[in-house]
Amino acid sequence: MKFTTFHHAGLDRLGLIDGDHVIDLHQAQPQVNADLRLALKSGVDLAAAAEHALASNAPRLPLASLQLSPLIPEPGKIICLGLNYFDHAKEGGRDKPVYPWFFLRSASSLLAPNADAVLPKVSERFDYEAELAVVIGKTVKHATLDNALDCVFGYSCFNDMSVRDYQKKTPQWTIGKNFDKTGGFGPVLVTADELPAGATDLKIQARLNGQVMQDANTRDMIWGVAETIHLLTECMTLEPGDLIIMGTPAGVGQARTPPVWMKHGDVIDIEIEHIGLLRNTIQREAA
Repeated sequence: MKFTTFHHAGLDRLGLIDGDHVIDLHQAQPQVNADLRLALKSGVDLAAAAEHALASNAPRLPLASLQLSPLIPEPGKIICLGLNYFDHAKEGGRDKPVYPWFFLRSASSLLAPNADAVLPKVSERFDYEAELAVVIGKTVKHATLDNALDCVFGYSCFNDMSVRDYQKKTPQWTIGKNFDKTGGFGPVLVTADELPAGATDLKIQARLNGQVMQDANTRDMIWGVAETIHLLTECMTLEPGDLIIMGTPAGVGQARTPPVWMKHGDVIDIEIEHIGLLRNTIQREAA
């Protein structure tokens, strides 16, 4: 199954994808909260509700006509991995890390599909990063490698856009990863049962103005989804609606000669096989 979040009448609504159309799932199945995170936290059987909605005469809205929102507008936690592809670590002049380089994003940094990403007025070093997003569906602590994937509800696309000069101002990456409207997220969530375990062996690309900049496969991740969840839950409880952003492959703009920075008017596409395509246009921040 595939879900999305769209904005209607001043509110974000959980949508169920039906071909080229969307069903307002809360409208069709009132027991399902209109917010995906809250729906997951409630423990409602989303799969059963979705099946009933698909079989019903619930109104269908054309997907192309909708204003989309970040898939989960206010996640509980957004946990990101740095240097999680061998080739990306190498292009940055680093060896394979011995432990994941975790950092956090805030909800205010998230960006809707098809919306304008903000090129900060304080920097010209604005970079793209194609990434797999993992949406947690069940509470889990001390997951094992064997059961870690049981807590995953589904997967989506993410663009971990980075303000590189600010990222490098400190040993911690947080500041360069949390500018407003720089974390593209969506447009759809594909449930875990429709993809290979851990979303492995999926092609992942970033295209800038149609030119392929990153072209890799999720099997090349250093730490896969199960191992990442295992390591994280040694430390913290993962809860429904939390996100894990799984790192980016080689080909980022800062590693090129000369560097390639996103500019006003550029279009950046992130596409993951069997999941979808996330598109954003770069808009310079107002002076």
